[in-house]
Amino acid sequence: MKKQIDSKKNISIKPYAPNIGAIITGIDLSKKISNSELKIIKDAFHNFLVIFFQKQQEISPENHIKLGKCFGDLHVHPAAPKMKNFPEIFEIHTDKNSKISNGAEDFHSDVSCDIKPPLGTMLQLHILPESGGDTMFANMYMAYDALSNPMQQFLDKLNAFHESEHFYKGRYSKIDENMKYPSAIHPVVRTHPVTKKKALYVNRFFTTQIEGLSKHESALILNFLFEHCEKTDFQIRYRWKQNDMAFWDNRCTLHKAIWDYFPNERKGRRVTIKGDKPF
Repeated sequence: MKKQIDSKKNISIKPYAPNIGAIITGIDLSKKISNSELKIIKDAFHNFLVIFFQKQQEISPENHIKLGKCFGDLHVHPAAPKMKNFPEIFEIHTDKNSKISNGAEDFHSDVSCDIKPPLGTMLQLHILPESGGDTMFANMYMAYDALSNPMQQFLDKLNAFHESEHFYKGRYSKIDENMKYPSAIHPVVRTHPVTKKKALYVNRFFTTQIEGLSKHESALILNFLFEHCEKTDFQIRYRWKQNDMAFWDNRCTLHKAIWDYFPNERKGRRVTIKGDKPF
């Protein structure tokens, strides 16, 4: 992957690493995105899987929502507290009083327990610790391609349960016995609707059981896949700068936030874009 430059608009796209990710400069996300800029972003998103917009200023919740809607209808998180007046906004905030840090436990794809999981996520961080607070991203195309042909053929035929009650119940607030926790069955290997590439689609947060296998067989296969997906060969580790915006494709990546900055503060906002049923 080579550096790409749109000289007319002074837009630069530079690969973050050979395996995944790119840095974009020259697009001001606080302003309305033009059709030509939108095409550049979409192409980079599909080519690099996660893109990082640098040299940005903090955008308002209203503009964050408008930006997200350029890529589709917005998803509302099924369990997390909603930002007042902006239910589409998921506030990311960790400080000395936090008992959890969102996304820090394990690699995952956002809300894969939904029947139609989010297409992508756009996160901007406004407050950062002096050190730490990186986010890791992993390329699930590469994870699938690295498997042997017999293993690929075996996995291609399988579906898995993605459940959320064990994860969401009591996580963000007191337990609500009336709350409905989303669950779904998705293929273990999904085909990206745009690129047509195959990607592994399991994660430690939500994938609980492979359909048709015994619990013991399922656990063996899932544990193997979890460890395989988390190999450093497929990963990058992104060091944030204030007001960077990351936009990642939940259909072909996993990510994990690193909580190594306690008791310092890390804060931002994200929106997620609705996706389609995996196939």
